[in-house]
Amino acid sequence: MDKKPAILAIVGSLRKDSFNRRLAEITRDALGDRATLTILDFADVPLMNQDHEFPPPDAVRRVREAVKAADGIWFFTPEYNHTYSGVLKNLIDWLSRPISKTEPQVLGGKPAAISGITPSIAGTIPAQDHLVMLLSYLNMRVMNVPRVSIPGVFGLLDEDGNLALGDAQNFVNEQADAFLAFINRA
Repeated sequence: MDKKPAILAIVGSLRKDSFNRRLAEITRDALGDRATLTILDFADVPLMNQDHEFPPPDAVRRVREAVKAADGIWFFTPEYNHTYSGVLKNLIDWLSRPISKTEPQVLGGKPAAISGITPSIAGTIPAQDHLVMLLSYLNMRVMNVPRVSIPGVFGLLDEDGNLALGDAQNFVNEQADAFLAFINRA
């Protein structure tokens, strides 16, 4: 790939101060000037409803275009009851639908990475495993190794409430390097 890769970050939480949004921002810093990482805003995407599929709502068109333009998709998933969030599933449902009778869904063939951070001790591995299954079914090229799952987020907050990964930063850096190489193999 001759140009700087464009990576779209999809954060599975709509919360303004989401820990996974913060992890996406830290990941953007880890990528530095080797790639651009844009965090997708999809709070305005409505619930999937086939009654409104054609033509799709403007918000759906916008997120589909963002996915189409990206060289890779990086999912940052929280863990909700050992799986990914409902808002993430809703977005993926919209993205998994064909755009028209002649244009397929936008996720097929896209490189994907998965990371997550959570307060729980178990981390986000159960959510990530469910997400891998779904993304694989949708024909994404999932980078299964390495994945990053950071447990115990409350122990990683400094006195001002900022996320300080400490030794876990090395895992983020390694995943950033690996995902850039994975995208370039496309």
